[in-house]
Amino acid sequence: MSQQLAIILMVDVEAALKDNTLEGNTYLFDNMKLQGSEGLGTGKLISAINGISYYDGSQADKQILNWLPYGVGSLPPTLPKSFLADKSKNSDLNTIEDFKALAERIETNENSQFTDIASVVEELKKISSSAGVKAKVQSKFQGILHDLGISEHKIMDITGELITIESEGKIPEINSLTPIITGISGEAVDKNIIYPAAYGSPDMVTDGWYWSASVDTYRPGTYAYTMDVQLYKLSHSDGQWRWIPVHMRCEAYIRITNDFKKNGFTNAGVGSLPLPII
Repeated sequence: MSQQLAIILMVDVEAALKDNTLEGNTYLFDNMKLQGSEGLGTGKLISAINGISYYDGSQADKQILNWLPYGVGSLPPTLPKSFLADKSKNSDLNTIEDFKALAERIETNENSQFTDIASVVEELKKISSSAGVKAKVQSKFQGILHDLGISEHKIMDITGELITIESEGKIPEINSLTPIITGISGEAVDKNIIYPAAYGSPDMVTDGWYWSASVDTYRPGTYAYTMDVQLYKLSHSDGQWRWIPVHMRCEAYIRITNDFKKNGFTNAGVGSLPLPII
């Protein structure tokens, strides 16, 4: 069975958008530390890919790279990807119920509270503010921005609670949309060291698709590759809030060696784990 090697791209979205670069705003990790990976937790990851053969000299299975991006200021990846949409829909349903309750209170003139229009307007403002604010998600095609044909999501804070946008575009600390890797290119691809492709998956955590690549482990050396990353910047124009896509790039490396593939538990060959004698 092929060995699955995971590479995690953590992006400080707020800092990257402010600096207009991913340089110094990315943190890369993989699960090959015991194989000799370097630069874990930095933006200069060198992923070690060891073992074109086993200790007995037999040919090793091919190795597969999987890339998963996450945002430092985003909601935890353990939440289902439908969380934003579900939260937005539920808040709308709750708002409708609040309006119905207000209509009943006005009709019965509960405690003589609604004696003029001003008092009714005040109640309407309270309900409206608790409903949160929607923002459209946009895409960019041939340099032109387009609104995606999907339902709008409410803007939330980093705890997943709906927030109220203040006047003049002032906003509190928000939950950034998760970064998306849109492509893998660079030296390792040009030299046919890795063969990347986007794969579909029913996994709700990976948003239904992810980038993966098989590796030619018979060509030792250090090779660079480039990740095309799409971030989303919250913007306000024409009276509407929108998530505008911002495209950036960052580099990482793989280092292929002809060392034997070894067991991460025993640091020896890929055999059975030793059992304790009872």
